[in-house]
Amino acid sequence: MKNYYIDLGSSTIKIYGYEESLKLVEEHSIYFKNDFDREKGISKENLEELCKYFEEIKEKYDLKYDNTNIFVTGIFRELIFERKQELVKLFNDKFDLHFNIISHGIENYYLAKAMENDYGDKKVLIINMGGKTTELVTFVGKKITDTKNLKLGVGDLLNNFSKVNEVYSGNTIEDMENFVKTRLDSITLDEDYDCAIFTGGEERFELLTGFHLVENTLFQDGIHHYMLSLEDYVKGTEKVFYEMTMEELYNLMPANPKWMDGARSGAIIPLVLFRIANVDWVIPSDLNLINGVINDLK
Repeated sequence: MKNYYIDLGSSTIKIYGYEESLKLVEEHSIYFKNDFDREKGISKENLEELCKYFEEIKEKYDLKYDNTNIFVTGIFRELIFERKQELVKLFNDKFDLHFNIISHGIENYYLAKAMENDYGDKKVLIINMGGKTTELVTFVGKKITDTKNLKLGVGDLLNNFSKVNEVYSGNTIEDMENFVKTRLDSITLDEDYDCAIFTGGEERFELLTGFHLVENTLFQDGIHHYMLSLEDYVKGTEKVFYEMTMEELYNLMPANPKWMDGARSGAIIPLVLFRIANVDWVIPSDLNLINGVINDLK
């Protein structure tokens, strides 16, 4: 029997099917941060869109309590207990599904399981960024040596830079970098990393937008086939900001064009972290916490 695993974050819902292997079957973006209030909950409009979407996918994939696992992260963790309970009850009563809001610690655990690998003698910084939070995990060889949770995500940049999604960005990379640097001024990272892996659909994004990717020669795991220099990451980011229109970006993801609303802003937090950590090589990754959930079951 095929099982379904749903990653429900601050701005994107990803549905994965798993039988013999894990496959992303579809995704849908809703900006839950808009008009969010931890005491009142997500906005009426977003709640209606969330319910409508789950009505569609429940019928489309025959989602049931015993074949569906939902992992809720990001902004939903900020809700007061009563609002969390209301969502749990709503999903139980309306969809017969469990609205499982996981802690930051559990998310870190699954991220680590997703990235669990033999990196040889390499020191690797894992960056997992969402709409409201960013998780960092350090691997040295097979061992985790450090984890950090940052209360900063794509949504913070979108809220503070209103011109970033004009036809060409009306906000500069430099101004957005300086904003992130200020927010992360208390963060310290080692400066001897061999590379950083940027997760959550980044490989797909960089292939679609034409970043200068080369063969990954740092380690071979059968998953991460590409890498790029920090210099080429900057050049690719400049291209997305100043040379590609938003319409061009939307057209690259016709099934869920709204995902591209975070494309420009989503490049900035990792860029600052790359600089703080003195990283020369970046490895884009499509892995996320659901890969960790599956690895944990094996």
